[in-house]
Amino acid sequence: MTKIVFMGTPAFSAPILRMLVEEGYRVISVVTQPDRPVGRKKVMTATPVKEEALRLGLPVYQPEKLKNPEELQHVLDMGADLIVTAAFGQILPTELLEAPKLGAINVHASLLPAYRGGAPIHQAIIDGQPETGVTIMYMVDRLDAGDMISQVTVPIEEQDHTGSMFEKLSIGGRDLLKETMPAIIAGTNERIPQDEQAVTYARNISREQERIDWSKSARAIYNQVRGLYPWPVAYTSFNSANMKIWWTEKTSSIASGQAGQVVGLTEDSILVQTGEGVLAITELQPSGKKRMTARDYLKGPKIQVGDLFE
Repeated sequence: MTKIVFMGTPAFSAPILRMLVEEGYRVISVVTQPDRPVGRKKVMTATPVKEEALRLGLPVYQPEKLKNPEELQHVLDMGADLIVTAAFGQILPTELLEAPKLGAINVHASLLPAYRGGAPIHQAIIDGQPETGVTIMYMVDRLDAGDMISQVTVPIEEQDHTGSMFEKLSIGGRDLLKETMPAIIAGTNERIPQDEQAVTYARNISREQERIDWSKSARAIYNQVRGLYPWPVAYTSFNSANMKIWWTEKTSSIASGQAGQVVGLTEDSILVQTGEGVLAITELQPSGKKRMTARDYLKGPKIQVGDLFE
């Protein structure tokens, strides 16, 4: 039976691993990122894939960097016939990609060749795309550039955000891989070269991308906020301190004011002028405070019409 090494890290990957086991594939080992300190108390926390692997009774290996010769050799010694990755979080050395007789495949959360890179879900939402999807592809020593095997399209609804799309695409990737695996194992699957003229990239989100530019349109800022929800979260500056903006809503309000200016207050929102249109802030987090609704924030005399977000 084909020996599979599964490599993944976040919650996106766990249903995919579970499917492989439930379908009877022989997963000989799971490779995931090391435990990391999480939260203010820095509690060492296992990855979701490690937790899933342990529930399934699978051996787990957690290399710090696969570029380390000893750690690389440990994975090579597993003798995989096929490597399946899904949001692993490290670049696989060429030697490892070439070792399995059936190759190394990746479950990538975009419709390649669009959005190669580490933040395809975030970027598709930030860009206001109406749909995205999952591509199963062969891995090569260039970023997400290998031949494609199969794809599925998943709509991005108006209220979707990165968290909801992670869940939808995880399930989409799980089901697509389930359909595709028999052909991969048999060696009868398609290999579709990517159109290099259509390539776009979705690099890991930078701190600069998290900051709201109020001169942009209300639509663009709305997409930015939901594209960064629930992590890493968009932010702005108010009274010389950073404030996280967790959620906004589009409005039909019309006002005149400079970009970033508070032009109205309702019971449950702060209306802000943008470069085009008015946006309603409904959830926020002042510096040093907990996340709260705009309704709760407005209970105190903290903000008034005419104030400015920067």
